[in-house]
Amino acid sequence: MYSKKFGRILLGFYSHNTNVSSVIKRRLATCPFSWSSACKHRKQLLQRTTIVSSERSVLLCQMSTQSASNTTVDPEEVRRFQALASKWWDEQGEFAALHSLNDLRVPFIRDNLMSLHRECQPGRPLGGLKILDVGCGGGLLTEPLARLGGHVLGVDPVENSISLARLHSSSDPELGGRLRYRACTVEELLGSEEDVRGEEKEAGEGPFDAVVASEVVEHLADLETFAFCCGHLIKPGGSLFITTINKTNLSYALAIVAAEQILRIVPQGTHDWDKFISPADLERLLEPHGFSVLTVRGMLYNPVTGSWCWSDNTEINYALHAVKAAEEPPHRQAEPEGRA
Repeated sequence: MYSKKFGRILLGFYSHNTNVSSVIKRRLATCPFSWSSACKHRKQLLQRTTIVSSERSVLLCQMSTQSASNTTVDPEEVRRFQALASKWWDEQGEFAALHSLNDLRVPFIRDNLMSLHRECQPGRPLGGLKILDVGCGGGLLTEPLARLGGHVLGVDPVENSISLARLHSSSDPELGGRLRYRACTVEELLGSEEDVRGEEKEAGEGPFDAVVASEVVEHLADLETFAFCCGHLIKPGGSLFITTINKTNLSYALAIVAAEQILRIVPQGTHDWDKFISPADLERLLEPHGFSVLTVRGMLYNPVTGSWCWSDNTEINYALHAVKAAEEPPHRQAEPEGRA
């Protein structure tokens, strides 16, 4: 009964596409998934995470006073992606949805950067810009940004993923001068940036015109440390781009129950609903570090066509663009009285 009820929810959500409905019907008929157990797990999650808004505001204020003393790395997440490191460039495999997501996220990053940086080079709209891709994996997003002319540095704590990214990019000699990879965390990168501050740096090193974290923050152990590092790695007036999953009932039903347990679009256990974050909470997290959110757009995945589209609904996936405040010009000191 509950499986059929869940099927009706999904069919209503995708009512504009009969192909999607038929796929979900077939998968529900054969899937050993227990909706009652999912409801029980969902109730436990809500009991652990439900707090009143005033308590959440106090917590965010306390977090904003912390320094980058913690780590963004979740060892369990590292082990999971270590096991999948060889599959990044399989367009029909576990990362197929990320390959197709480039159709949205690459233009989203390009167009917003072009609107802020008018001095674009013909054929290379990101020419001259330094971009950091945090949690780059095998370089699925890093390479396209470099092909648009950006000097891009991709970082990821999984060494096997970085090795594969380097190997894949080596087949395109045009990327050699604009694309670099490092096996490290964002906080380790910030530490190395501080160590060499004032010295001559290679092209592609910070501070950066833009930092990108696409489908990353929902896998991090400490978002405050991430926000702190981004605030120090981005130039004044620079951009932060994030795509992630909202923390809603609908995102639990579709991103975890449907995508992982029923349709198997991504491996089971890929996502933890506790780590999802709403656009409002993400904005509150970024504000103390000098960021102003300019754009939030919803994204919707079609499991039949394997494609993404923009949506007015941000209850599942969304893309966010924030800009770091520009430094104010120094105030001129008043001239002493009596000086000509």
